[in-house]
Amino acid sequence: MPDTILKLKDVAVFQNENLILKDITLEVKKGEFVYIIGKTGSGKSSFMKTLYADIPLKKGSGSVVDFGLKNLQEKDIPFLRRKLGIVFQDFKLLPDRNVNNNLRFVLKATGWTDASKMDSKIEEVLDKVGMKTKGFKFPHELSGGEQQRIAIARALLNDPELILADEPTGNLDPQTSVEVMKVLQDINQNGRTIIMATHDYALILKYPHKTLKCDGSKVFEVIQKATST
Repeated sequence: MPDTILKLKDVAVFQNENLILKDITLEVKKGEFVYIIGKTGSGKSSFMKTLYADIPLKKGSGSVVDFGLKNLQEKDIPFLRRKLGIVFQDFKLLPDRNVNNNLRFVLKATGWTDASKMDSKIEEVLDKVGMKTKGFKFPHELSGGEQQRIAIARALLNDPELILADEPTGNLDPQTSVEVMKVLQDINQNGRTIIMATHDYALILKYPHKTLKCDGSKVFEVIQKATST
């Protein structure tokens, strides 16, 4: 079933030996946009880390972009992550190089070798996030919102099947959050699947999508009422 991007059955998430979440059964299909909400410490980040194999799956069964998480070997983790685009709250840009070279670094690390193909790919992803003219800027010369757009562009470099965004607007003011959210909406409308952890309820109401809540060590769907915009 290639249209299923993520499937979890009876999954428990542990942080070291501590049980964080349990009994997670979930299916995400291609093209869906899913929010993960919950208070700080409710397990959102641990859940996301399990999906990109930063936390090993010890209990239950799960597959992400056709990779089984239960018996995933260390050597296969980079191949899983190449099919994922990961966006972090704190951007994680390399401060010692400009935007173009930040993106080139990722391409080289994931096996790209042709310089002209790398250049055109970098231009393509910067264009998608509205940052085509900023390639020569260094991270410290950009606003928080611009840095997050670059981080989203970086996540798009290897044409991921699934984008995992962990609190992507957590460090941004409300207006900038909306701008970054619009970028993610556009990407989703072009057919990419996105799972986004957030505690920004205003965004969820403005852009309603399927919403899962982490609470009391469980993950369950909540129905959001859309506001008129």
